Amino acid sequence: MVKLSVLDLSPITADGDAGTSLKNSLSLAQHAEKWGFNRYWLAEHHNMQGIASAATAVVIAHIAGGTNSIRVGAGGIMLPNHAPLIIAEQFGTLEALFPNRIDLGLGRAPGTDQATAYAMRRNLDADVDQFPQDVVELMGYFGEPHPDQKIHAVPGCGLNIPFWILGSSLFGAQLAASLGLPYAFASHFAPEQMLNAIALYRERFRPSAQLDKPYVMLGYNVFAADTDAQAHYLASSMQRAFVNLRRGQPGKLQPPADNYLEQISAGEQMLLQQIMSCSAIGTADKVQVEVQEFLERTQADELMITSQIYSHEARLRSYEIVASLELP
Repeated sequence: MVKLSVLDLSPITADGDAGTSLKNSLSLAQHAEKWGFNRYWLAEHHNMQGIASAATAVVIAHIAGGTNSIRVGAGGIMLPNHAPLIIAEQFGTLEALFPNRIDLGLGRAPGTDQATAYAMRRNLDADVDQFPQDVVELMGYFGEPHPDQKIHAVPGCGLNIPFWILGSSLFGAQLAASLGLPYAFASHFAPEQMLNAIALYRERFRPSAQLDKPYVMLGYNVFAADTDAQAHYLASSMQRAFVNLRRGQPGKLQPPADNYLEQISAGEQMLLQQIMSCSAIGTADKVQVEVQEFLERTQADELMITSQIYSHEARLRSYEIVASLELP
């Protein structure tokens, strides 16, 4: 059976603050655990008024500490922003606190604008092309220490944390395949190369100590409600966020708007159609059909559902509907 998981950007709404957002994230995680979701991931973004998960490892501890069994992790840690040893210590600590529940997804994008990326990096010469070497270095800190090893991650050494490679292009697919790691594709906002990346990953996959065959998880947007009209109304908050970002006006998550698509240009409508092509909007019956078709097309092993919905209660209801789906 295909597994379902949650990707939470911990949205800060126009009438809210980061504290409320993080409390709502814990509430969602507790409900997701009760409804049988497999894992709960948080994403690293910086200098964004509408996202509260910048200190991703701290938020993971918040979520894991308030739940009992659901896997909790990063989707992902943007490794060019950090020294691998620091991430090893952070996630080693998380694994020590919450054994066999922590995932570490790794991406090579900065998760922010260029100026903020420069403010975070170890030096101004940091290069995203160093990403494969940084991944290997990070993985090494979790292995069994060697007698001549000078640097140890404590906690970290010898701990079994599943690594994932995240991506939205063929680069991540190639890296995940060569390292024998599971692959998570950001189809929920960058679907253009999804099918090519999946095919490349499966074709070139080399078994590893962590994984003996390819494993694909795909991001997927769901806006589910008791009526189609209500679902489309809820989806307008995320649509507004994408349009505002492209206009150079990012901010907090805005309330939903009636007939939002009629208020934007034809070009912006086409942009949303492309960006949100991996999405289901509607009642349980409609979402069931669209998710089923997506799984048949991609043969994904797991879907990571994201629902950028303004109302916390409506977001819970959307995930509750997803949990009721009948999947192969």
